[in-house]
Amino acid sequence: MKTYAFIDSQNLNLGVQSLGWKLDWRKFRQYLRNKYNVSEAYTFIGYKAGNEALYTKMQQMGYIVVLKPTMELPDKTVKGNVDAELVLHSMIHYKEYNKSIIVSGDGDFHCLVEYLDQQEKLLHILAPNRHYSGLLRKYNRYIIRVDLLRNSLEAQKKTEINGRSKP
Repeated sequence: MKTYAFIDSQNLNLGVQSLGWKLDWRKFRQYLRNKYNVSEAYTFIGYKAGNEALYTKMQQMGYIVVLKPTMELPDKTVKGNVDAELVLHSMIHYKEYNKSIIVSGDGDFHCLVEYLDQQEKLLHILAPNRHYSGLLRKYNRYIIRVDLLRNSLEAQKKTEINGRSKP
């Protein structure tokens, strides 16, 4: 059985950071592989010049990185909504996987979740925290909260010892 994950990286990242911790992306990829046998983990990220090393690092960790062009708004915030890309890629690869994991608490994915459920291709929804959209509540039986996995997925803080970073 092939299982693919489709990850809204901004939703996941901001969702756990809102609770005061940072996700260790390497541990998260291992978790997906070990717990759910995820062979392909697509992560959707807004492209920002200067972050190329991050994108490369994500690929080296085993993610398939899908970049979305971003726009800088008048208030200097950067906007890169990846929802359409995530839905599109889940459909492009639809025939390749038996089960899928949607990693987001965003209600914009309700139609995708509903369709995958109807087709018996939805394994789980990994929501960053308890504040996921009410549109997904109908699918509570699929929801795994990432914040409850903090002990195993949190990035360790590094301390400086003699000018060197130590975990």
